[in-house]
Amino acid sequence: MEELLQNTLEGAADRALSPPGGADGMVFLLIASLGLVMALVYVPIRLFLTITARSRRLRLLQQIRRLRESLGKPLNPPPTPEAAEESAGQPSP
Repeated sequence: MEELLQNTLEGAADRALSPPGGADGMVFLLIASLGLVMALVYVPIRLFLTITARSRRLRLLQQIRRLRESLGKPLNPPPTPEAAEESAGQPSP
C-alpha cells in the first residue's frame, strides 16, 4: 500500500514539475495573449471614459452653480441712492 502511494505521489510530482506539453502550452499562451490584448484595449478606453465623464460632470456642476447664483440675484436690482438722485433730476421719456 505504501509503495503504491509512493509511486502515485512521485508520478504526480513529476507531472506537475515537468514543462507543459505542446498543445497545453499553446492553449495557455493563446489565453494569456488574449488576456494581455484585452487589458491593453480596456485600460486606455476606461481611462478616457473616466476623464471625459469627470470633465462633463464638472462642467455640469459649474453650470448649475452659475444658474443658482443668477437665480439668487434679483432681476432688477434696487436703485442705489446715487442712481435715484440722478434719475430724479432727469425727466422720464
